Amino acid sequence: MQTASTPDDRGRELRDTVRFYLLDHRTWLGKAIDIALMVLNLVFVAIFVAETYPLSAATDALLWNLEVAIALLFLAEYVLRLYGAEDRFGEATNGYTVVDLLAILPTLLVLAMPVPAVTLEFGFLRVVRVVRVLRFYRFTRDAEFFFGTVSDNTLRAFKLLLTVLVIFFVSAGLFYSVEHEVNATVGNFGDAFYYTVVTVSTVGFGDIVPMTQAGRWITVATIIAGIILIPWQASKIVREWASKDTVDVTCPNCGLSHHDRDASHCKACGETIYQEYDARE
Repeated sequence: MQTASTPDDRGRELRDTVRFYLLDHRTWLGKAIDIALMVLNLVFVAIFVAETYPLSAATDALLWNLEVAIALLFLAEYVLRLYGAEDRFGEATNGYTVVDLLAILPTLLVLAMPVPAVTLEFGFLRVVRVVRVLRFYRFTRDAEFFFGTVSDNTLRAFKLLLTVLVIFFVSAGLFYSVEHEVNATVGNFGDAFYYTVVTVSTVGFGDIVPMTQAGRWITVATIIAGIILIPWQASKIVREWASKDTVDVTCPNCGLSHHDRDASHCKACGETIYQEYDARE
């Protein structure tokens, strides 16, 4: 005799279903959700860039309405992630989830204020909006994507490329936010992005220079971030390439692992190690 499911059981099943499809990359619905979120994120970031250029009032209004619609969809995604999570506090304090909230918070704050949104300008809100690009890191949590599974090395290379782009984008967004009102050479996001690239690459043409104290500190932070983060990500790829021809065998004497495929003795202590090696390779 089958017992009827209780409301708690049905609620638990619904939460499990929501969590599954937000994490799934294999079913058609999971893939569709992934693709939709990535496209919406691209549009969300593009709106921030487009709004730094001179646009007509009608275009400004259209972009604002589109931004609000996407922000509300991301808010629904945020709520569903918390609803479906096994540990809701852990999910709420997760770095990816915090970034998700910060990305939409400026739009939601402007929406909640009793002032026409298109004409509203708050410096701190403009600065926070640059974190939208960090949402892309959510798609690099594991090697499985909606188009298949990639190798660990490919995933590391993708993270390196994403790190470089994030440094450039966030730095350009911050630099534009603090400089565009007082610096005649920074008229739009493209000018700020150009300045960031030539600065991090140490070319420094000098045609654009920071005029504010905040702009100078953002420049310093950008250079330091580039010096630290880019080599750190690149070193992971180099280590992977360097160890691709080794075998994960651990020396019983000193504990050294990852020996050459044809090694019969440990190269650290000389202990005899055994490996199966095909001489035809």
